[in-house]
Amino acid sequence: MVIQTRFQDNFVEPNLSDPRLASKRAYRMVIDGKSRDAESGKTIERESPGHRGRVIGEWPAGSAADAGLAIAAARRAFDDGPWPQMSGAERSTILHAVAAAILAHVEELALIECLETGKPLSQAQGEIGYCADLWTYAAGQARGLEGETHNAIGANRLGLVLREPAGVVGIITPWNFPFIIVSERVPWALGAGCTVVVKPSEFTSGTTIRLAELALEAGLPAGVFNVITGHGPEAGQVLAEDPRVDVLAFTGSVRVGRQLAGIAASNVKRVGLELGGKGPQIVFADADLEAAADGIAYGVYHNAGQCCISGSRLIVANAIRPALLERLLDISRRLPFGDPLSATARFGAMVSQPHTQKVASYVAAGLEDGAELLLGGSTVADDTGNFFAPTVFDQVRPDMRVAQEEIFGPVLATIGFDTPQEAVALANGTAFGLSASVWSRDLETAIQTTRKLRAGRCWINSVIDGTPELPIGGYKMSGVGRELGRYGFDEYSQFKGLHMTLGRGEPWFQH
Repeated sequence: MVIQTRFQDNFVEPNLSDPRLASKRAYRMVIDGKSRDAESGKTIERESPGHRGRVIGEWPAGSAADAGLAIAAARRAFDDGPWPQMSGAERSTILHAVAAAILAHVEELALIECLETGKPLSQAQGEIGYCADLWTYAAGQARGLEGETHNAIGANRLGLVLREPAGVVGIITPWNFPFIIVSERVPWALGAGCTVVVKPSEFTSGTTIRLAELALEAGLPAGVFNVITGHGPEAGQVLAEDPRVDVLAFTGSVRVGRQLAGIAASNVKRVGLELGGKGPQIVFADADLEAAADGIAYGVYHNAGQCCISGSRLIVANAIRPALLERLLDISRRLPFGDPLSATARFGAMVSQPHTQKVASYVAAGLEDGAELLLGGSTVADDTGNFFAPTVFDQVRPDMRVAQEEIFGPVLATIGFDTPQEAVALANGTAFGLSASVWSRDLETAIQTTRKLRAGRCWINSVIDGTPELPIGGYKMSGVGRELGRYGFDEYSQFKGLHMTLGRGEPWFQH
């Protein structure tokens, strides 16, 4: 196959004179219902990753002192405030109001998300709408949370299992999907009756701050939803260290997740982790190749590959390997990418220059290990933003770094198989287990395959799909705990067993 490393016709050049880049938005942290600067007075500026030299946001560079104030506010709101004592119906009403506020501000929130993350504006708009649905689902479930009754434990005994809110929840979110991930956690924690302190990424804090502000306007009591901004070691680590925080929810890298879990273990804090992934896309010989090629492209290029559930490994039946790759390469060559503000780009920029170079280093490692580069493999238009071309490797061995490690870029590693057993072994043959896709027209083949995959989120004939009703989470090194669905509320609940004796029981000591 011909190697193509130049992208011209399908690269959308950023318009650095776009009026939407003309002003810088200034934000403040939200602590105890009030907007606050960092005690140090220091700030962090954010340059649009898709528009070199254009500063589009500024927020406080918080420290442990600021985090302490937020934790204290959340603690007071939980211990003495009205939120945990409200009925499910009262909490539900406020969460519904937050969802409505999100929908009323879709355009504003999407533009912030687009400029801070580098993702296409149309994608950001769709994500904000989906987040409103997350809040709506959690709001509906909040008034239906229940415990259990046990009426068959004896004639004079009755047992109850009481569901109670777990307490103060610290939530640390990453830069790739800041609004989605905070909306996958906060409404479930709030719906369970908890209070929260959120520390978003120092790259993408704007939409999280705006969400907390909108929640206050929607009627959420002060101190229930606090946002601190800053770098992880200074502002975020305190959420693992401080014993006033009862639960820690972290989404990010395995390295940082391990570190935070170790710190949290010292004060026996409950921890939920959603970490890395290396999602396989298994394509059987009977698959619809047109649909599979389109889905594979979406799975690896969505959000420029900066997605923990990216389908970054193509595990394909050798009988159809050439035909599928031909279709995939055709899509990849024609796929418009570039300016996040354009109406046509299907993916935008990488989050930062260092991350872009990290992705390039993985391409170099793949070549060094003997993989065949079919397409891409390089940065594009470095003077205008952080852009990386769609990249496809073939002839990848399972032990190569590009097959084992999370690249977090638009880079696909292709591995062939001959038997279903081999396909499953290849799919399960990494340290990760966050997501997986199976492409087949035979429903029995597809279902039996997914039953053998060690991954928390599986798709049949699709990829990167989701709905609030279904739980998400990882196997193996991809994390612990489950978010979304009914199970998501359990992460933020305590369960108390209550034994009741009806009438007088048998005396323990006879006089």
